[in-house]
Amino acid sequence: MARNVVVVGTQWGDEGKGKIVDWLTDHARGVVRFQGGHNAGHTLVVGDKVYKLNLVPSGIVRDGVGCFIGNGVVLDIHHLISEVRVLESGGIDVRSRLRISPGCPIILAYHSALDHAREAFKCADVRIGTTGKGIGPAYEDKVARRALRVYDLFHPGRFAEKLKENLDYHNFVLTRYLGSKAVDFDTVLAQAMADAEEIKPLVTDVSAALHALNEAGHNLLFEGAQGALLDIDHGTYPFVTSSNCVAGQAAAGSGVGPGMLHYVLGITKAYCTRVGGGPFPSELDIEHEGLPGHQMSQKGCEFGTVTGRKRRCGWLDAAALKRSIQINGVTGLCITKLDVLDGLPELKICTAYRLDGGTVDLLPMGADEVADCQPVLETLPGWSESTVGANAMEALPVAARAYLARIEELCGIPVDIVSTGPERRETIVRRHPLK
Repeated sequence: MARNVVVVGTQWGDEGKGKIVDWLTDHARGVVRFQGGHNAGHTLVVGDKVYKLNLVPSGIVRDGVGCFIGNGVVLDIHHLISEVRVLESGGIDVRSRLRISPGCPIILAYHSALDHAREAFKCADVRIGTTGKGIGPAYEDKVARRALRVYDLFHPGRFAEKLKENLDYHNFVLTRYLGSKAVDFDTVLAQAMADAEEIKPLVTDVSAALHALNEAGHNLLFEGAQGALLDIDHGTYPFVTSSNCVAGQAAAGSGVGPGMLHYVLGITKAYCTRVGGGPFPSELDIEHEGLPGHQMSQKGCEFGTVTGRKRRCGWLDAAALKRSIQINGVTGLCITKLDVLDGLPELKICTAYRLDGGTVDLLPMGADEVADCQPVLETLPGWSESTVGANAMEALPVAARAYLARIEELCGIPVDIVSTGPERRETIVRRHPLK
């Protein structure tokens, strides 16, 4: 009988989902991306090779695994083609295994132009910290019912008509309100038509394909992008992404019923990071050498896969993690980058917040309230021994095991997997999600 797993980030993204999806794919026949766009960055380390993926699902480096881009993804086709070519140049068979939903909204040049122009137009202290990839404007077009979707590409007349209407509207905003340059119709149309020819063989009814695999008894993985605290509904709004990052979106964003989702694996760093603007209650100083935040930043190589920006770092926030567990229905946790904490004499966990004269143990909704939260920190002993490459709980220092046990106690969820390095073999498995 098929067993299907949803893999989601439980913090502000960058939790290490890519490695875990790749590792789990050993027991799956298909991997599905169900939201986000090429603002996501998944890094995989396989032997001496490093793969950096944005749109192609992380299962692509496993032979014989089908990879699907669901309708919930906003698709920059030109970027996808470039990514496919890079993978193929490294000897990976992509086109025979990658399939794209015809329902994906398309990101076009005017979306990224709007993204950049809006950020430049805002005052520095209210900028979201967008990647500038056009993700937000593309989702806006989807909700406004004016999006061009993959299936439109194969009807050139219809596509051109819709494109002209969209450009009339967006160029007005770009030039008359944002003071930016207009986007050229002919250039956008020519690029879209060229891209259409290249991806046409990859387009298929993803929903039907997933149902067929499930009916045949094959396991599926549903791969989220970003993290739950960046969810458009449940995150620290407005400092969020433009899509739903929670596990429930796996159904809507790929065309399956929620009854097909059997286990939700929440990926959680052993500490916290955040890229871009927005409140971060447990944030630490990352600039000064010798401080815990600096170690997290440097040892954890905390730089964005997509943008290269420094990630802000802080103590593990159990109050925020509990909120993520609730909104995702998390079955079990995977703790990543435990080794980054090696050598710190003591660790802290944010267990609650002081807010409005009281104490709350769940992350509030919305950025304004979160910005007013003062962390309540609990101190635990650190460890001096290395945890790098450990693949059994018994191989971890006693203090590291105590740290993981305390996370379980605070969150009420078992830690089923611990990642102790970027390689597949550097993984501790207590309970396998697909077994």
